[in-house]
Amino acid sequence: MRRIALLLWVLFLLAACGTATRRPPPPRLISGAVPEGYTDRVRLLASDVEQFTRRSPEFFQGIRDAAGSGDIDILALSGGGAGGAFGVGALAGLSRAHLRPPYELVTGVSVGALMAPFAYLGPDWDVAMQQALGGDATAQLLGSPARTLFTRLLFPMGRNHGRLFALVDHFVTPEMIAAVARENAKGRRLVVATTDLDKSETVLWDMGGIAALGGETARQTFRDVLVASASVPGMFPPVLIHVTDGVHHYDEMHVDGSVTTPVFTTPLIAELHPEALSMLHDANLYMIVNSQMHHFPRETPLQTLPVLTSSFGAGLTYKTRESVAETIAFSRQLNIRFVMTSIPADYPMNSFIDFNKKDMLALFNYAADCAAQGRLWVTPEQGLRRNLMAHSITPSGPPSCPTEDPAITPHGPP
Repeated sequence: MRRIALLLWVLFLLAACGTATRRPPPPRLISGAVPEGYTDRVRLLASDVEQFTRRSPEFFQGIRDAAGSGDIDILALSGGGAGGAFGVGALAGLSRAHLRPPYELVTGVSVGALMAPFAYLGPDWDVAMQQALGGDATAQLLGSPARTLFTRLLFPMGRNHGRLFALVDHFVTPEMIAAVARENAKGRRLVVATTDLDKSETVLWDMGGIAALGGETARQTFRDVLVASASVPGMFPPVLIHVTDGVHHYDEMHVDGSVTTPVFTTPLIAELHPEALSMLHDANLYMIVNSQMHHFPRETPLQTLPVLTSSFGAGLTYKTRESVAETIAFSRQLNIRFVMTSIPADYPMNSFIDFNKKDMLALFNYAADCAAQGRLWVTPEQGLRRNLMAHSITPSGPPSCPTEDPAITPHGPP
């Protein structure tokens, strides 16, 4: 008993030593504090109705202008951890088949945030995307999940941000920042979500606005937001973002955007002012869900890590379904043509933290092949039928593509 008590005491001391100091967060929900060098236009607290109302006309007008006389094309990329190989493959396959429009608005959360800049910049960045987010780069992202979780519990805020930070720092180059800034100047928008733990709120970041600042400051802020958006609690450390209101300096703690919103097109507060979204009328909306929205049952081991990951995965699944339902309602109001894709229920998918190189390559190739064949997009109703039908059979053989009828959406939404 004394040995156990001594071990607990040692663990407590180690945890205390490993915790980094931080400045307090802004004292008010809507404080006006922003990263130094930026204006309040660089981000939006998802519950800030006043700022949304004030900024939305210019924001959406830019999107409308960027589309010219054509349709507005919107791409929403979800979270999903290792399932991100599906989205990377889908984008690569769409490029291969010349079925990928120049999206006027791209949004991303978690792993979707990591691929969002590449999706935004277009097919010319596909090679860089595959190098940055392919199996070779991400296979060792977590190392041993159990060891990672243990380390995070003991040293939750060490100075080393780990492999995720190194991965993102490597691919967010000055060239990427300059390219995003150029596209932003045309009116195209790139938006990434993080979760502010101090406020328990979603924060939407205008990544083009960040890039427009230029220089190393823009590169570091851009990188930190992407890292924060993908920092699954317990697996990666949170990111402290330093902000100021011009007088006082604060630290905000940001983590995975999927904690509060797994995928999004507009903030929920837009429902209070639907007139602000009128410029999106008749747009095309594509959503890539980097996870399964339905699962075959499987036994969960009586172990801490499987229980935690299964619980987080279940929560993500249901929040994603809710987001899709909200998007359906939003799309119907504005006559938006909404199609989506997700990893089918009968695909042999492991945990969202399984960054096995072989499994990720197989998922990438599956999505790329389906996209190149025109078998990627389905309506939400078609996707539901596809997954429910899969539940009536025993999975065997290679899974079929999200849609078996390439005539449904050969060139985009119907």
